[in-house]
Amino acid sequence: MRIDHATPPSPSAEVPTAVRYPRVIVALHEGLYGAESGTGFSNRAFLTALARLLPTGRLSLISPPVPETAVAHDRRWSREVQLMLDEAEAEVITMPEVRMPPDSVRGSTQLSALAGKAAARVADRTSRCLFVGLDVPFLGLAAYTPPTTDLLLIPRSAAALTRPGDLSRIRWEREALRAATAQGGRIGAISTHMQTHLVTNCAIPRAGIVNIPNGLIREEMARPTHVRPLPFKARAGFLLAMGRAVPTKGFEDLLEALHVLKERGVRLPHLLLAAVTPGDHEHLSSYQRHLAAGIRAYGLDATLITRFTPSIRSWLHSPALHAVVVPSREEPFGRIPLEAFAAGAGPVVATSAGGLAQTVIEGETGFTAAPRDSQSLASALHRALTTLPRERERLRNAGAALVRSRHDYEANIGSAIGRIAPWALAPSSTEECRGR
Repeated sequence: MRIDHATPPSPSAEVPTAVRYPRVIVALHEGLYGAESGTGFSNRAFLTALARLLPTGRLSLISPPVPETAVAHDRRWSREVQLMLDEAEAEVITMPEVRMPPDSVRGSTQLSALAGKAAARVADRTSRCLFVGLDVPFLGLAAYTPPTTDLLLIPRSAAALTRPGDLSRIRWEREALRAATAQGGRIGAISTHMQTHLVTNCAIPRAGIVNIPNGLIREEMARPTHVRPLPFKARAGFLLAMGRAVPTKGFEDLLEALHVLKERGVRLPHLLLAAVTPGDHEHLSSYQRHLAAGIRAYGLDATLITRFTPSIRSWLHSPALHAVVVPSREEPFGRIPLEAFAAGAGPVVATSAGGLAQTVIEGETGFTAAPRDSQSLASALHRALTTLPRERERLRNAGAALVRSRHDYEANIGSAIGRIAPWALAPSSTEECRGR
């Protein structure tokens, strides 16, 4: 893996036209050195899939710096990604640090501008280039992408869905996406729900959208090498819910649903509620304090986990797990059910919000509830906790089959790249000779 700190090449370093090869450049904010949300896991999977799909030496990455001393820098994660990129002979370009939050309009604009400048330098030494912007911080790339470079933007979320009151952010995202398609760029839809949003709310023409259903790569379907020890109270059996500590994840609806069941006399397993914020935060957020107060007020047997670490997901493989709960009020895709299916965990209980309705199907792959409805969620939880072993096994098998058939992320990415940039996948004559 070659690391470049976004400095322009000297004239002597220019690559002769005769040996220039196509290249795929990926700009990402999370997933190279660690993850603070499902976005980081999806971005890492995207990179891993590309590294396998592309001929050696065709991949360039552009990312903000994450110091090794930062909590967001996971050494195990970073080491594994680096080994993967080394094998692919990929280069990593570290852009200058941006002080503004990446999810702010100013922060996203600055990130897009810096990434665009770095990508232009890479494009100057290639025969053809596909520039991929992963997630919201890089939706503004169209303004900084040369017309000779193919552009693909993959929003994993949208302010209109998760932050409906942030009108300036919503307006910026819509204008950025429209600008991309106006100059011939494509927008990747991670789910049917996101495709509908792009067409209906952003007025993106269907011809400008390429379907790239989110999913898992084969490493994510295997048992992890490191399993995080369970809290003592969870060892006799537990429910697991995890995600960012924001109201759209519906965790307070889950607490209310458990309170309903408790009042009915239903015996409940211990709840592991990982409502997390990035590790750089020293104190509980107001929403985390609200959840802690709810646990105390309802007298629930629960452990609230407030700091994120990727190893939390290893609990999906625990035999003490009784059910996985995804109580989201809004979810552009929803990765946790797929991870549960792949781990053989379950049953999975989820609301029908957004992309979750594509993967968790009542009585087929799990149990569903209406979003923002604690009574409905309580009923779904009760169905899950009282399901018979044979039925539980059937649900698990159906979930695993769904992942294999529709959410093989490497296959989905390969199919999309093959449609919009088949030249990126084709080996050069020199590389073909080298492989003989």
